Amino acid sequence: MRQKAQIRSMSRTARRAAGPSFGVLVYLALAFALGVYFTFAAVQGDFGLFRRVEVSAKAQALKVDLARLEGQIAAMENLTRRMSDDFLDLDLLDQQARSILGLLRSDEIVLR
Repeated sequence: MRQKAQIRSMSRTARRAAGPSFGVLVYLALAFALGVYFTFAAVQGDFGLFRRVEVSAKAQALKVDLARLEGQIAAMENLTRRMSDDFLDLDLLDQQARSILGLLRSDEIVLR
């Protein structure tokens, strides 16, 4: 009986000395897999770092477009105001008549 008890105690000791049990390995593998998954999601996910950089770059490009369009709007508003009934710029009227309508004065000569 003593021999069987010694063999059992030796086999338990041998198992502990051989390394961690299967359950511990599964637990560590699962924890590692979750860590890798969340790291990947934090870097390349929909709300990750790369997406944040893309959104920041697009926002900057849109700000530049907005500034350009606001400049164009201001120029058009200026031309519209200069052609209004309240304020008529004769030079602008002459320029528009020449470029859009193709009008000339009677004393001008056209060379092509």
